[in-house]
Amino acid sequence: MSNIELIIEERARDIGNFMVGRLLPFREKKMVGPFVFIDHMGPVNMNDHQNVDIGPHPHIGLSTLTFLFEGSIMHKDSLGTSVEIKPGQVNWMTAGSGIVHSERTPDYLRHSDKQMHGLQIWVALPKELEQMDPSFAHIEAAELPAWQQDGVNIKLIAGEAFGKKSPVPVYSKLFFLELKSDSEQTVNIGPHLYGEWGMYILEGNVESEGNIFGTKQLLVAKPEVFCAFKMQAGTTIYIVGGEPFPERRYIDWNFVATSKELIEAAKQKWRDQSFAPVPGEHGFIPLPELKKQ
Repeated sequence: MSNIELIIEERARDIGNFMVGRLLPFREKKMVGPFVFIDHMGPVNMNDHQNVDIGPHPHIGLSTLTFLFEGSIMHKDSLGTSVEIKPGQVNWMTAGSGIVHSERTPDYLRHSDKQMHGLQIWVALPKELEQMDPSFAHIEAAELPAWQQDGVNIKLIAGEAFGKKSPVPVYSKLFFLELKSDSEQTVNIGPHLYGEWGMYILEGNVESEGNIFGTKQLLVAKPEVFCAFKMQAGTTIYIVGGEPFPERRYIDWNFVATSKELIEAAKQKWRDQSFAPVPGEHGFIPLPELKKQ
């Protein structure tokens, strides 16, 4: 296992009325490149009275990336955005100095059986941009670069790799790739990536140096090691990574920053409810410390 530095198993976490599998941050690996947070949502079947209802909550210092395999989420934020995200599309919300958003099952699905499955990802912003104005982008599935190479179907969801660039407006050197193989294939990604990278196995199995790795694992490669590996038939993997930042990132609840002072200021701002509200939403998710009182 000389090419693999760390194997991170999914850990169950409750994010309100919904269970997820947490991959990052991990005690031994807080970030992979600029990627600071990865949750695997589902797969879960919900009946006609079960819905995703994540009420208004704030972020600073990061961009969120929502990518669904199944289901649908209605995103609303304090910029006035109201967008339904469906499988294969990308919601890219940049918090910068501060944004508030909610994520819920769309109204037309709330009284029917439904599925939910996807990835929720946070990407830290460079220090010089962590207080930038917030923004939002919605990218259709057909806009993402997709091609076949060595018998593997590849999609570039965000960033730059393989000489291609995704239309998702990222702010640092990174990549988020989907690789799917219907047959057993050997993949050599060495010449195409940079910085740090991690491989998440959604379905199927990956073989590296005689070792078999399965689902719900994030394999973190040793720095600057870009090995060849074998994808077994019916395998889907996601590769995240890019150039790491020189500064440490602090994470507290939904806040990411290069300084604890920025986080404490954001926490007080949320206590005071002085963030811009989400139009049409009522109520909010309190700081975890307030829940304990």
